[in-house]
Amino acid sequence: MTAAGGVKTRGFAARPLFIATIFLGSFLLFLIQPMLGRMALPTLGGAPAVWNVAMLFYQAMLLAGYVYAHAISRFTQQRQMLGHLAVFAIAALTLPIGLADIAGRETLPPMLWLLVLLGASIGPVFFVVAAQAPLMQSWYARVDDPAAADPYFLYAASNAGSLLALLAYPFAVEPYLRLKEQAWLWSAGFVVLALLVAFCARRPARDPAPAAEAAPPASWRERAIWTALAAVPSGLLLSTTTHLTTDIVAVPMLWVVPLALYLVTFIVAFSMGGAIFVKHAKLAAPLVLLLLGGYTFLAQGAFALLMALTNLVLLFVVALALHGHLAARRPPPSQLTDFYLWISAGGVLGGLFAAIFAPLVFDWVYEHPILLVCAAALIPAKPLTKRIGMLWKGRRGLVLGIALPVAALVASWWVHSELILADRAETAAPALAFIALAAVLSIGRRLTFAACFAALMLGLGGWQALAISRIELARERSFFGIYTVKADNTRLIRQLEHGTTLHGVQSLIPELQTEPQSYYAKGSGVAESFEALPKIAGRFAKVGYVGLGTGSLSCFAVPGQGWTAFEIDPLVVRLAKDERLFTYVSRCTPDMRIVMGDARLSLEQEPARTYDLLAIDAFTSDAIPMHLMTTEAFEVYARALRPDGVLMVHISNRHIDLQPVIAAIAADMGWTARVRDHSPYDPGLPGLDYSRSIWVALTPTETRMQDLMYGGGAGPAGWAMLREKPGLKPWTDDFASIIPVLKQQ
Repeated sequence: MTAAGGVKTRGFAARPLFIATIFLGSFLLFLIQPMLGRMALPTLGGAPAVWNVAMLFYQAMLLAGYVYAHAISRFTQQRQMLGHLAVFAIAALTLPIGLADIAGRETLPPMLWLLVLLGASIGPVFFVVAAQAPLMQSWYARVDDPAAADPYFLYAASNAGSLLALLAYPFAVEPYLRLKEQAWLWSAGFVVLALLVAFCARRPARDPAPAAEAAPPASWRERAIWTALAAVPSGLLLSTTTHLTTDIVAVPMLWVVPLALYLVTFIVAFSMGGAIFVKHAKLAAPLVLLLLGGYTFLAQGAFALLMALTNLVLLFVVALALHGHLAARRPPPSQLTDFYLWISAGGVLGGLFAAIFAPLVFDWVYEHPILLVCAAALIPAKPLTKRIGMLWKGRRGLVLGIALPVAALVASWWVHSELILADRAETAAPALAFIALAAVLSIGRRLTFAACFAALMLGLGGWQALAISRIELARERSFFGIYTVKADNTRLIRQLEHGTTLHGVQSLIPELQTEPQSYYAKGSGVAESFEALPKIAGRFAKVGYVGLGTGSLSCFAVPGQGWTAFEIDPLVVRLAKDERLFTYVSRCTPDMRIVMGDARLSLEQEPARTYDLLAIDAFTSDAIPMHLMTTEAFEVYARALRPDGVLMVHISNRHIDLQPVIAAIAADMGWTARVRDHSPYDPGLPGLDYSRSIWVALTPTETRMQDLMYGGGAGPAGWAMLREKPGLKPWTDDFASIIPVLKQQ
């Protein structure tokens, strides 16, 4: 066979070139995402929703790239080559990649400002790299050789590149390269990609088939199905990540695992030989939904690691079933770019729902069960047996399609009343068994099965979650997370939880309501520092603290002191100042100055040498805001402190050992540091709730450190030297990795 110009082609020989091009492009796409996140961290702060909004931006730019690829795919090879390489050249003018300097952070909503920042920083290069995957597949489909008849296997190569980059960044790139080096490395990869695209463009190829010979375009119904099959897994990826990290267990880099599994499902679904795995996933998905997804509302802190594992298995099986069905419906290669365009649109819709709509509308991660129900309605399944299939024939099937969901919904309320409210499992069991049976019988009837599955989730905690949402002030959600206020009338305490992380406790007994508890109990490192403060800084000391929480630290204030709190989330301020919930601020420091915004940026705006004591209390969660733990951040703290001031840093964490990090920074700055690991005696009395805490004290001189230790009640014996890690360099904005300081579990 010959190409349009009469040149003999070799499609099989072209395969390695196209695979390498698509692989590299996808690798660069997924490498730039965490890289830019690290660059932006000092500016963005430690918002948990940043990842979801960033993912939405990437999906939107992917859609823009796919629209562009679809638009130019109708042109001749020569015109496509010239046009695409021109776009590459224009995007290259923005190299090396870096963070744009834009205004509006104080005036724009956080979500919108982050999208603008990402667009200004990497929009051009991301756009052109995003376009190359569908465009290269379109070009490969034109190579005049039977081997190029089905180019869809290249989609698996694309996702393989994404997966490798996802795993390479935290383990092979971030620990060894500074951000500037990473930026130049990525920029070099961009140039290599442009050269590979140029070589691909020079492969002899046929022109597009005339309209009369081309396959008819897909119907709008088929395009809607493509969109839905892509949207649900995309949204489920983000909702699973949010659900895991806020309501089950907050483990560092946990977001990597759901995304990796999501990419693997694409690789399997579109790879040669992947059909057998997809077949098994379609068979298993309904049962996996029932067995693992039915407990979605109950997976709040109980058996955290087990529930995290089941959610990951659920995501993998469901996404593989849906992506496999999507791959099975792929059109002829002549419609390839149209197909990818609608897949990308589905990804954006799923991202919009999970990252933007849900946090604005829901006070809990309701998007997660909603997306699971949508998945149940999309999974192509058959009845488990032929006999069950016969039940759905004719009018009997119509009656069952209405009766089973209604009966399952009624039964779910009974399960809620008996199992959740009354804790009577034996009386709830028959109703629970009926819901499960109804769901099993309806497998293969998508809408009926989805309704029965929803009834199962409602019975197992769903009704209770909805009831909590109707209680004023019980649970609220912001861009920064989900906050739940719980009153324990047995222990006579009220606590504020941020997902699985405790953010503060207050006694319900009036005479104990000004006593700091949890991490701030008497004898803790921070309590010792405040006890010593009047002795070392006088009665008019200036105090600043980062992380308002419930305002517990406020009650260490004594008359004459000036207090300032720094808080990034307006919702936390509202909760802490609401006297129906917590009274630390209103009773102890009603005139306290509260500065809104990321603490590091806010402290940079404070007058130099202002504070006698500065407490950094932003590390009570398992996911730390790394930008507050770099040398540059500590220089900001040092500037805000008086020459003989005291810096207190809270480093209680279940997964990361921050002592070596602070030890390295203190040594680099020439400061002295001590740590107090305090496990208070808990008398078990009502109204008291103490927690183990680890606080680090840093001062410019050893003399001031001695004053601090002797001024508190514990004395020098209660403080220890920080644990060091040989070879660990101080974290900087340009170089930091949590891998070396992860605790052995």
